[in-house]
Amino acid sequence: MIGLLLDVATTAAILFVVAAGLLITFGVLKIINFAHGGFLTVGGYAALVVTQAGGSPWLAAPAAFVAGVVLGAAVERVIVRPLYSRPLDAILATWGLGIVIVQLITLAFGRGTNFVPSPVSGAVAAFGTDYSAWRLIMLVVAVLLAAALAALLQGTRLGLEARAVIMNEELAQGLGIDSTRVRFVTFALGAGLAAFAGALITPLLSVDPLMGVPWLLNAFMLVLVSGTSLASLGLASLLLGGAQVVISTYGNPVLGALSIVVLAAVLLRIRPAGFARG
Repeated sequence: MIGLLLDVATTAAILFVVAAGLLITFGVLKIINFAHGGFLTVGGYAALVVTQAGGSPWLAAPAAFVAGVVLGAAVERVIVRPLYSRPLDAILATWGLGIVIVQLITLAFGRGTNFVPSPVSGAVAAFGTDYSAWRLIMLVVAVLLAAALAALLQGTRLGLEARAVIMNEELAQGLGIDSTRVRFVTFALGAGLAAFAGALITPLLSVDPLMGVPWLLNAFMLVLVSGTSLASLGLASLLLGGAQVVISTYGNPVLGALSIVVLAAVLLRIRPAGFARG
């Protein structure tokens, strides 16, 4: 039972880390960034490059974050910014970008599967059972990330401006807030967090050009039921991720893999606001 509870907690943590970048992008830009899976894949390959070059596995996630921020900044400036007034076109553009990223990675690295070493290996004693050390670290990372994002949104000028843009962009502009800059920083940060997540999950999975696809779908559904709230994202990750673990453990792993999408769709049918207030 302890092992199952740890599986639920760490799976929720991983889902939160994967979806956090998509959530803040959606909150400010009002579009779903379908290139999120591509940025996550970039993070996975950034981790691969760092470790293959002889760098410490501990440097993989920070390097991936920087790569994601740089790439996200370029994408926002060149591709996304001209399409803010056309949300549907922006969504289609990010979808196409995700496909392009996959193809470019395939050309550069091939279609083969690669593996990235974990900064820590083996299991540690936790609550009377032996459990994966890296999954426990992911739990800590998720808590720290949630605290950092909450502090950014609540305790900085950028966070204040971002919240103003989320609530009423026209009013925010009337108060002198540069919404273009807020959008630029938010998209770059969201891309960086996606790449950061991609690097963090590589010790648990293989790295291949399509590694971001299943994560994009789960993150998309979690964001839909969370709105723009970090707390709601945490709750959605815990409940839907927990359902995935339970169904996979006691039922069918294939059904478990589909559980987040199906349960999120049912929840949105019953409660269109999802876990968000209102």
